[in-house]
Amino acid sequence: MSTSLRIGVPSKGRLAELAADLLKAAGLNFRRQERSLFARCREAPIDITFLRADDIPVLCAEGAIDLGVTGEDLIVEHGAEVERRLALGVGDCRLSLCVPEDSAYRDPAELHGARVATSFPNITRDFLGRRGATPHLVTLAGSVEVMIALGVADAIVDLVETGSTLVANRLRILEDINRYETVLIQNRERRHAELADRVVRRIEGVVIARSYSLLEYNVRRDKLAEAEKITPGFNSPTVSSLEDPLWCAVRVMVKRSAIVETLDRLEAIGASAILETQIINCRL
Repeated sequence: MSTSLRIGVPSKGRLAELAADLLKAAGLNFRRQERSLFARCREAPIDITFLRADDIPVLCAEGAIDLGVTGEDLIVEHGAEVERRLALGVGDCRLSLCVPEDSAYRDPAELHGARVATSFPNITRDFLGRRGATPHLVTLAGSVEVMIALGVADAIVDLVETGSTLVANRLRILEDINRYETVLIQNRERRHAELADRVVRRIEGVVIARSYSLLEYNVRRDKLAEAEKITPGFNSPTVSSLEDPLWCAVRVMVKRSAIVETLDRLEAIGASAILETQIINCRL
């Protein structure tokens, strides 16, 4: 057994950049040499292993790595028996069954015997099988969205983020199969358990920090109860007295996705000096 904790991350692409940024924000400092498959962290016995994204769930299940950053879709596709430790708050997307805009298909069951191009043959076969359809699967590694235009497929199953690619290729979603996001996974044997748990907690602190902002504002005491309904905080807000006894200062964590609406609502009840501060890291 390796004496170091091994963490697998994608070797290239957008997810590789996100994973490296997340690990470094969590205090795992490493430097990858060009084309190298490994990098050693400076502060702890941790090796970062650079892998194909598709291989990470399988290699984690087999014990080649202890932790891994990967997409839930890849875990399901490979049937990898791993432990999901943490959702990372990035890479949220839909896996969707798509057909041409002018297609007569209205139900997945109608795709029995049809050609379906996808990078997710196992998920596709299972989904259509439950709808009573057995398709002819065309398994590809990429560029699935152009297969209908090339005459290779009648439908596709692919990941959809914004939907702009579908519009560009004149496709429409027949049905969403599921939603997936990027997660941190762990081998079920939990080797180097104490160190692995410490890494997970560090990463969790960064993930939570990126989801929240610290909001500070002044509000009249007779409006405090109303303000607390708007900003209940992670557990509860911190309230401090001001020199003017009619006013108080509030400090509270607010979901970043709701920050603009929250500012509007606080302003509407007379709150002032409202300040948003980015949270870099935290432990809750």
